[in-house]
Amino acid sequence: MEREEILEKTKKVIYDCVPELAGVELTEESVVNTDLGMDSMCFILVICRLEALFDVRIPDRQWNKLRTLGEVVDAIEVRLK
Repeated sequence: MEREEILEKTKKVIYDCVPELAGVELTEESVVNTDLGMDSMCFILVICRLEALFDVRIPDRQWNKLRTLGEVVDAIEVRLK
């Protein structure tokens, strides 16, 4: 799967989980768990949906270190290879 496809699917999951972000431009530099106004429960929901969608498992200790949308895509991309 190409990086751009991973990015677009990840954005869709975020928009689905956080409808308040409708109309907000998400870029790879967007800080997913602070700039986007996600609370911790919403962030966990996004994580669960991404892991299910891409059939990957990212350790909790790594999720805690991921800050930007680009870093999330990187983590998924590595596990898909």
